[in-house]
Amino acid sequence: MARDVLSRSLFGGRKLARGFPPPRVRSRRAFVRGNASFRSATTNADKTNYDLLYNPLLVVKDYQSIFDRWEKDSERSRANLDCYLDVPYGIAETEKLDVFRSRGKSRGLLMYIHGGYWRSLDKKLFSFVAPALVKAGITVAIPNYALCPTVRVDDIVMQMVQACALLYRNGGNFGAPANRLHVCGHSAGGHLAAMMLSCQWQKYSSDLPNKVVSAAMSISGLYDLTEIVKVPSVNCDVRLDVRSALKVSPAFLPPAGDAPLYTAVGEEENEGFHAQNKLIGERWGKVRRMDIPCPGANHFTVLDQLCNPESVMFKSILKMVEL
Repeated sequence: MARDVLSRSLFGGRKLARGFPPPRVRSRRAFVRGNASFRSATTNADKTNYDLLYNPLLVVKDYQSIFDRWEKDSERSRANLDCYLDVPYGIAETEKLDVFRSRGKSRGLLMYIHGGYWRSLDKKLFSFVAPALVKAGITVAIPNYALCPTVRVDDIVMQMVQACALLYRNGGNFGAPANRLHVCGHSAGGHLAAMMLSCQWQKYSSDLPNKVVSAAMSISGLYDLTEIVKVPSVNCDVRLDVRSALKVSPAFLPPAGDAPLYTAVGEEENEGFHAQNKLIGERWGKVRRMDIPCPGANHFTVLDQLCNPESVMFKSILKMVEL
């Protein structure tokens, strides 16, 4: 059912930045059309080692120790914070989220979407992002989603649409202010966060306003998924082809409104993530409000800045949520 909904042109609305027409897709289910050649509109067209360009596990040698630290910090967060665990946002077992109430009066609601290339990891590994944010007065929701290859990327996109709709409608039940939903995501989660800014919400449900998500932050995000088609170590599970990748590529979908996008990428990340970050700035123009510098950070340690109240990223989150 999610794919059927997605095929009804839920995504996009405004024109893309001038000079970057979307590629032509000869499909009744496509969202974007144009006259530019596909090759001229993609990143890294002449590169060949796409695994090194896009698989951070190949370049971050101590990634397992980072994951172990995340797990311990997340267990501590769930034990110490006021939270609601496994709140359903849909009927599937994977459609649940954890909500961490703000300390004191909530001044905003932030949905954080985890990464894992749409094929791995779980919300429980990412509770560690909540403590500093809830201390600053932000209610934090962290959704799970189904994983490839059991589902496709467009199914996951629609799960995040469901999660956003539930939080927008029911944020007050968790002590959050009404109509103040923001989204932040990392890696594949950054892609999903950007997709939420392309969603035409009233086409999804007539009771929703045009702007459900007030702003989004994409950390190490992916915006041209045709690049992932060329990454053997990832696409073996994600199973994208060019046509399905274009349907869910924010770089080829116009933002649906004027809600701003904040972006960030670690200085030490794979080259592909830097190329993706540059591309979305070119494609979305002024909608990309700010690009946050992350010196010395790799694809995983970049999240340390989300937990550090003194970092530019954390201060940008507060600015985004208008605190």
